[in-house]
Amino acid sequence: MEASEQNKSKVVVIDSLQSWDFYVTQASNQNSPVVVHFTASWCIPSVAMAPVFEELASSYQDLLFLTVDVDEVKEVATKMDVKAMPTFLLLKNGAVVDKVVGANPEEIKKRIDGLTESTHVSLA
Repeated sequence: MEASEQNKSKVVVIDSLQSWDFYVTQASNQNSPVVVHFTASWCIPSVAMAPVFEELASSYQDLLFLTVDVDEVKEVATKMDVKAMPTFLLLKNGAVVDKVVGANPEEIKKRIDGLTESTHVSLA
């Protein structure tokens, strides 16, 4: 792996409803769980969670990590019924299986662990 690749973000920034549909569909087809961070540039807790989310993305290579700025992609926030920032959604086969509202790194990690364990069990 090249040095430039190691520094590259593992989190995909969603910039449209089309890119949302593309990545979620692709992940579903590959049976890969998705973790989504709904954020806003004006929300201090959301901004504070960004590096934590990056770190989680590096730790859980089998999962797809997406970030959605609710002001830039309102359609996705509305579609997923996101009302507060930050909101973290865990998806499996395109459906929400878990939700964490607020900046709580320990809880998010715990929920991701639960998601990955249930995924490995269902694949076994």
